[in-house]
Amino acid sequence: MAKILIVDDERSIRNTLKDILEFEKYQVELAEDGLVALEITKNATFDAIFLDIKMPQMDGIEVLQQMRENGIETPIVMISGHGNIETAVECIKKGAYDFIEKPIDLNRLLVVIRNALDKTTLVTETKILKKKVDKKYAMIGESLAVHKLRQMIEMVAPTDARVLITGDNGTGKEVVARQIYQQSHRVNAPFVEVNCAAIPSELIESELFGHEKGAFTSAIKTRIGKFEQANEGTIFLDEIGDMSLSAQAKVLRCLQENVISPVGSDKMVKINVRVIAATNKDLRKEIEAGNFREDLFHRLNVIPMHVASLEERLDDIPLLVDYFAELICEEQGIALKSFDSEAIKALQKRSWKGNIRELRNVVERLIILSPSPISALAVEQFA
Repeated sequence: MAKILIVDDERSIRNTLKDILEFEKYQVELAEDGLVALEITKNATFDAIFLDIKMPQMDGIEVLQQMRENGIETPIVMISGHGNIETAVECIKKGAYDFIEKPIDLNRLLVVIRNALDKTTLVTETKILKKKVDKKYAMIGESLAVHKLRQMIEMVAPTDARVLITGDNGTGKEVVARQIYQQSHRVNAPFVEVNCAAIPSELIESELFGHEKGAFTSAIKTRIGKFEQANEGTIFLDEIGDMSLSAQAKVLRCLQENVISPVGSDKMVKINVRVIAATNKDLRKEIEAGNFREDLFHRLNVIPMHVASLEERLDDIPLLVDYFAELICEEQGIALKSFDSEAIKALQKRSWKGNIRELRNVVERLIILSPSPISALAVEQFA
C-alpha cells in the first residue's frame, strides 16, 4: 500500500484529502506545518508528499528546498490557493514533481498521484538495476596488479583522456572500462558499448556513425550511430583491433575533429564523447602487418592500461570465488554455497587460459552440480 504525507495548515483540507486518499486505498499521514513534516520525514519514508505553499513559520517552498537538501527524493506535489505560473515554475525548479491549485479537482488529484507513484516505482527499480549493474562490474581483488590498476583508474577517470585497455581474453577489460566510466564526471550520461569483433566489416561504419535512409540496400530508415548515442557520455570500443581499416579512418577523423558523418550523408554532426578502447591483440604488431593504423593507435593510446591475467594474480582467486558464488546463487535463486579451503587451493593450482571468465564458468558449474560446502573432490570431478 502506497504511503502519502499531506502537509497543510488547514485542518479541513488535510482531513478531506485524507478521506479521499484512504477511500482510494492509500495509507495517509498528516502534518499541520512544514516543521512537523520535516521532523516526520527524518524517520519515515513516503511514496508521495502533498505540500501546501502558504503556511505559518515555514512556507512550502522552504520546506521543499529543505527536504531536497536532506536527500529526500520522494515526488513532492505543491498545492496552493494563490497559484500562478511564476510560483509553479519556481517550485519545479526547486525540485517539485507537480503543482496543483486549490480548490483541488479530484480527478486531477488522482491522476497526479498515480503519476507520482509511477515515478517512485521507476526510481526504485532504476536504483535496484543500477546496484545490480555496479555489482556485476565490481573490481575484485587485493593483488598488487589490481591495486595498481585501481590507482590508475582513480587518477584517469575524472579526466576526459582516451584510454586503451589491453589484456588477454577474459581478464576483465570491460570491468576496467566500466570503473573508469562510473568514477568519471560523465557517469550520468550514456555508456555505449560496441563489440567491434561481433559486427560484420560492411556494417561497422553504419553501426558506429549511423546512416541515412536508402544509404544501402537494407537501410530502410535513418539510424543514429553509437557515437551519436554516446554524445556527452562514453563510448567503449571493445576489440578495436578487429575493426576494418575503412572504419578506422572514420574513427580517426572523429577523434581529430569531434564530428561524425552518417553513411550516405554529407552532413557533419558535432559530438562530445569520451573514447575508451580495448583489445586482446598487440596493436604494434598489427600496425607492422598493415592491419591497424598507426595514427589511430597514437590517438587512442593516451593512457595505456594493461589488465593482468588470472595466473598473474592467483592470490585473488579466493575473493573472486566468493564474489561469483554470491552473484550466481542470487541469479539462480538458490541458497548461498561455500567452497572449503581445499577446494580453493585446488582452483589456485589450475591453469586459467580463459582467465576470470573461465573461473566464473567453473564456479557456476560447481554451484549447480555440487553440494555445499564445495570440496576439492568436486573441483577435480567438475572443474
